[in-house]
Amino acid sequence: MTPPDAGKLAGAIAPLLPWLALDAAGQACLQGAADAAEGVARLERLGRLADAARLAAYALPKREAVWWACMAARATPPRALAPLEAEALAAAESWVRRADEAVRHRCMALAMESGCRGPEAWAAIAAFWSGRSIAPPGAVLVAPAAHLTGVAVTGALALAAARGDPARGAARYDRFLSALRDIAAGGAGRLSVEEPAWS
Repeated sequence: MTPPDAGKLAGAIAPLLPWLALDAAGQACLQGAADAAEGVARLERLGRLADAARLAAYALPKREAVWWACMAARATPPRALAPLEAEALAAAESWVRRADEAVRHRCMALAMESGCRGPEAWAAIAAFWSGRSIAPPGAVLVAPAAHLTGVAVTGALALAAARGDPARGAARYDRFLSALRDIAAGGAGRLSVEEPAWS
């Protein structure tokens, strides 16, 4: 198992542990890991793919983490993607390309309008939570908690992994982690698109 490039995952693991909700075995697995890249590789080797993805979601820089969520959503489409969900995903991708404040606020508006049900909406929420403030435009700044992007990205990945056929979850996480390695090395992390799931 090739560890992700530590350039994008070079941060220490210890500050992330409170957000990872790992059991004792998971925490033991990470003990002594030099950085998040090594931690992801260790969890992956143990077959704890969802845990590896969760660690990466918190450890990646916010822009890359949001993009990763977008790539997972694009790779696992439903048979019929609601227009609002498609718009939310497009807005999240647009924010990654250019961190525009109006687009970031539109991400949250579209996610809320769509009902926050799918990975597209949670990728958009991740974009919104990655900005300087979660207050309405013009209001006093209210900084989002540092871990919120990771929460939303983890949710997007979990929904994408389970969409239509939860039995495909492990194989999908394996693909998502492959995309992660590309993103961590500076690539786009694009994945081939599956045949649409039934829902």
